[in-house]
Amino acid sequence: MRVLHIITGLGVGGAEQQLRLLLRHLPVRCDVMTLTNPGAVAAGLRADGVRVAHLGMGGNRDVTAVGRLTRFIRAGGYDLVHTHLYRACVYGRIAARLARTRATVATEHSLGRAEIEGRPLTRGTRALYLGTERLGSATVAVSATVAGRLRDWGVPAARIHLVPNGIDADRFRFDARERRTTRALLGVPADAFVVGGVGRLVPGKRFDVLVRAVAALPGARLLLAGEGPEAESLRALAGRLGALDRIRFLGACEADGSGPAPGVAALLSAMDVFVSASREESFGLAAVEALAAGLPVLHGACPAIDDLPADRAPGADRFTGGAGELTAALRHRIRTAAHRLPPPPAVAHYDIRRSGERLLDIYTHALDTAPPTWRAHS
Repeated sequence: MRVLHIITGLGVGGAEQQLRLLLRHLPVRCDVMTLTNPGAVAAGLRADGVRVAHLGMGGNRDVTAVGRLTRFIRAGGYDLVHTHLYRACVYGRIAARLARTRATVATEHSLGRAEIEGRPLTRGTRALYLGTERLGSATVAVSATVAGRLRDWGVPAARIHLVPNGIDADRFRFDARERRTTRALLGVPADAFVVGGVGRLVPGKRFDVLVRAVAALPGARLLLAGEGPEAESLRALAGRLGALDRIRFLGACEADGSGPAPGVAALLSAMDVFVSASREESFGLAAVEALAAGLPVLHGACPAIDDLPADRAPGADRFTGGAGELTAALRHRIRTAAHRLPPPPAVAHYDIRRSGERLLDIYTHALDTAPPTWRAHS
């Protein structure tokens, strides 16, 4: 089986890094095509031995990309095309149909109630998505919450398959030595109470709430990993609150530490509590990684936790308010600081190996039920 994964871009982001991790656990030959931005994750995929091509798409309305993508798919002789993220799903499904690929699968990573990939949903966005969805064989939702949103949109339930995002839990296991090393590298005192946050610096993640909460706690430190359009405004906010010396903006951090900053696993070892203040999420992968590191987690919307029974994620507490509520919750954590927690059952539930097995089953079914007159490859 030969599979082509098409993704909008390969900068450091949740969907992009999930793709890289997933390919390590899919026992089929996979290539990757990025429409734009062959960034740090592209380099990581190539280091893993994956062939990565760059289409060089000029923008959302670069319709010439369809022809170039169609020709690439035909030349590659792929049995199945798997698309990721909105633009890649729209263009990729059209190109795969034109190339008469036997089966096409799409993963919906970032569908919210009112946003998709951090941008407002419009009637036109939805219509284009639904129109091209019909060209595919199956649509994969990364959480039960996303599956429900797809059904509400009008995607037939029989076409929706649940394959949760996954993690390699061993990579995030708490390491006391790495805690000391990372704190020393970042200039964080060994006895400081450290709050952490990871994600794209965009309004929906509500990192401003996190900055305000930590600023209201004298002595507390914040490690914030991620990049995005809100970076400068968050720095300015920290400055106005007099907390810039206690908040480290680390930029994009890869899970394995292959970039210039410490990796996410090392940062989690250096933290005492993890916060995800998002008002809306499709999954909440960073919160699961924090649970794997034995951290208590304070979270807003997080389907990865919310979709499970409460006893599957002890140590995870939800908050729904603003900076005042979060400040109080963090103050409580300071007073009751304890040793690391054992990884809860939710962590094993989201094992990346299980995700790979489920996805392979979907591939097999899609190919087995493909129109017999379409192309078949050995």
